[in-house]
Amino acid sequence: MTTQLTNPSLDARFSRRCPIHRGASHFGFALAILVAAPVAGSAADYGAAELLFRSGQYDEAADVAGAEVERGIWNERWSLLLIQSQLARGRYPEALESYRTAVRRYSSSLPLRLLGVEVLRANGLSAESRLESADIGEQLRRSTSRYASRDKLIAMGRYYARRGEDARQILQLFFDRVREADPDYLDAYIATAELALEKGDFKVAAETLERAEAVDGSDPQVFYLQAKAWSPSDSARATQALRRALSLNPNHVDSVLFQVDNAIDRELYEHAETLIGQVLQINLHEPRAWAYLAVLANLRGEFEVESLMRAAALSSWSENPEVDHLIGRKLSDKYRFEEGARYQQQALILDPKHTGIRFQLAQDMLRLGKDDIGWQLAESVSDQDPYNVVAHNLVTLRDRVREFRTLQVGDVVVRMEAREADVYGAAVLRLLEEGREVLFEKYDVQPDQPIVVEIFPDQKDFAIRTFGLPGGAGFLGVCFGRVITANSPASQGERPANWQSVLWHELCHVVTLGKTKNRMPRWLSEGISVYEERQRDPSWGEQMTPRYRQMILEELTPVSQLSGAFLSPPSPVHLQFAYYESSLVVEFLIERYGHDSLLAILTDLGDGMGTNDALARNVGSLAKLDSQFADYARDRAEAFGPELDWSRDGYPEVAGNEQLLQWIEAHPNNYWALRALARTQVAGGRNREAAETLEILRGHGVASGERGGVLEELAGIYERLEETEREREVLRAWVERASDALPGLLRLIDLARQEKGWESILGDASRVLAIQPLLPVGHQRLSEAAEELGRPEQVIAALKPLATLDPIDPAGLNYRMAQALAELDRSRDAKRHLLMALEEAPRYRDALRLLVRLHDESEPVDDVQNRDAGESSTSELEVEHEPPADERPAEGASAEQAADNEDAKEESP
Repeated sequence: MTTQLTNPSLDARFSRRCPIHRGASHFGFALAILVAAPVAGSAADYGAAELLFRSGQYDEAADVAGAEVERGIWNERWSLLLIQSQLARGRYPEALESYRTAVRRYSSSLPLRLLGVEVLRANGLSAESRLESADIGEQLRRSTSRYASRDKLIAMGRYYARRGEDARQILQLFFDRVREADPDYLDAYIATAELALEKGDFKVAAETLERAEAVDGSDPQVFYLQAKAWSPSDSARATQALRRALSLNPNHVDSVLFQVDNAIDRELYEHAETLIGQVLQINLHEPRAWAYLAVLANLRGEFEVESLMRAAALSSWSENPEVDHLIGRKLSDKYRFEEGARYQQQALILDPKHTGIRFQLAQDMLRLGKDDIGWQLAESVSDQDPYNVVAHNLVTLRDRVREFRTLQVGDVVVRMEAREADVYGAAVLRLLEEGREVLFEKYDVQPDQPIVVEIFPDQKDFAIRTFGLPGGAGFLGVCFGRVITANSPASQGERPANWQSVLWHELCHVVTLGKTKNRMPRWLSEGISVYEERQRDPSWGEQMTPRYRQMILEELTPVSQLSGAFLSPPSPVHLQFAYYESSLVVEFLIERYGHDSLLAILTDLGDGMGTNDALARNVGSLAKLDSQFADYARDRAEAFGPELDWSRDGYPEVAGNEQLLQWIEAHPNNYWALRALARTQVAGGRNREAAETLEILRGHGVASGERGGVLEELAGIYERLEETEREREVLRAWVERASDALPGLLRLIDLARQEKGWESILGDASRVLAIQPLLPVGHQRLSEAAEELGRPEQVIAALKPLATLDPIDPAGLNYRMAQALAELDRSRDAKRHLLMALEEAPRYRDALRLLVRLHDESEPVDDVQNRDAGESSTSELEVEHEPPADERPAEGASAEQAADNEDAKEESP
């Protein structure tokens, strides 16, 4: 499935944005260009040579092309193929010689001249390459009639794209024209896809490349670009495309480097180095290969080696901005935003107009919490390049974020939508303040900068702020170091996650990333956060389930490969299991070696030590950890329901009901059989039998808090059977094991209300608000229980959010607030709420009586004496809230008497 974009696709945008200004554009002349037929030549021979190049036999392709050039064949394609083959092998001086020879013969060849810019740069001739590029532009302005063939039109489009010209016109005037004139010309599709990928329009790129594949499925570049297009949204399709590219050409450098990138993401650093070695065997001078080696050196804490690798990457072309851009981007991918930003700043010095560099720096700054710089850079990119989808999305989001309310406690800053801030903003601050005290002390960390938390009511906005594009539906929160982004309960449907658990998890990331200076493997970071969730509340974090038991025993990921399990999991269950397994590793480390050993590992990582060295120094080698943890996890899994039969041998997964029942009869103690039997019994309306079956599983200790699990299903059965006590017992077991058991909590509250179990309601209502504070019911039940228990402070805390949730009875709500405030001797505040109640319902007798009582209690003694003596006085009540004339008491009558009169009016027939 393609990623949906908030910005229109290139095709759609280009068709409706700014009209073509005929004669105004400096390359508007292309409107008059006719696509010419390809140059005639020895097509069969050239096709065979091109196939050699596409299959990665670069030397053989160079030999064939070189022979044809020597023979003097008048066809520039042979020279182009020769130069491309020499560049692919890193034979830059030979490519320069071939280019100088060819350009004397084909001086007007735009594809050749454009390739020449690349050749000159590869040979370190930066000044000459700039002159060449400028000369190409001058020739295009002077003469148009000589640039009419399809390959020259594509070259013109690429030239203007490099200059950062209007992408809409590039597509329309060049690439689209070629495709319309010759739908089978592959390079037009490749050029279009490259432009779309550069602008972040993965949807257009993917669609274009599907058509390219239909035109010619023999070019590995098509499938490499497909892998890039699918990578943000469909990792399986991206992997498939990459494999196809490498099957066509095992020496396709772009594809191998794409594998390197993925291996680094998965922390498979040795594998990445092996792949880089393959690239360097193809082209010893490939700058991206050396740049990746610089990244790996940084991740190992070998900073002198990092500098040497960067120097090697720049050895051919010292002014290459892509080297620092690549190193910085990968370090930022590893959450090393400070280092990543420094590299982008170096790259920007080399190419100040490079929008990709500027935008990466913008994202780094935003993730570092340097919002002013970040937003300014993002806006400059969007202004310069209005078709950059990611920049457009981010700048559009900024306008919405500006409307958020800012809350702060100490050095913790929270930004939320205003209405949500009114409802549960105070609870967010309380939780974060608690977490700051507990977690920072536990891990011996002192933050030196404010912690920023942004909570988004729209999942799409969260994704754009976090990833730059819509998507990421499985993420609830992300921490970048000291900046946290999170989805609010409003974005998650009827069964949201526990927002308190999410924020605690992310705040723990702030602690551990801060302690390690963002230098820690993904599994360790996630594992500590999930572990600390369970320490804060046993119902939080991932718990053992029957499915997890099976996965531990059948598909446990070695710790050395665990970070990769987060990147492209086969299913959402596998992703959640990666979190659980990581937390088990941390639990194992603490149980076996102690919390101090964990702190020592984090300290060593922060000092720049590599993960393997930090582990070896404190707990043993990574290989040893793999082995020890596998035993630990296996023991944990086998201790879960040890007396049950967990085998699935012969289990009829999709068999008919009769066959299933026969298998169940033969395996009465099998977990899967008992679960299937319970479902069969429920489907047949045999609730009593289903309850007995599920109680067997519960007795074996395998009833977890998972959604749709044994406890949730059993509670529903007891409700249908009207066995309230058993239902209550099961519900309590469920909510104690699950952080998001909202239906169970609401049902417990309903049962407790029937028996006036106010203490129970008070606790359960608080847990409801930790899951979904935007529903009035949690606040309503909390306020009722607090009133019955005589706890006015809790009454006030529960009623305040209700006022912003469109209450059905605002007058009643204000009256209840006034009562609670009066109990706390906050008479003035109580009067204000009473007047608000009377404004909604002027005949609200209870409110009026309380207002009079509060007024009388606060009236000075002299005023009472004057009033008794018959002297006139203006009461505070009359000043603050004078009722309408037809509702005023008769002269000389008290407000209390007037209320009594109103009683009589309403009671009279």
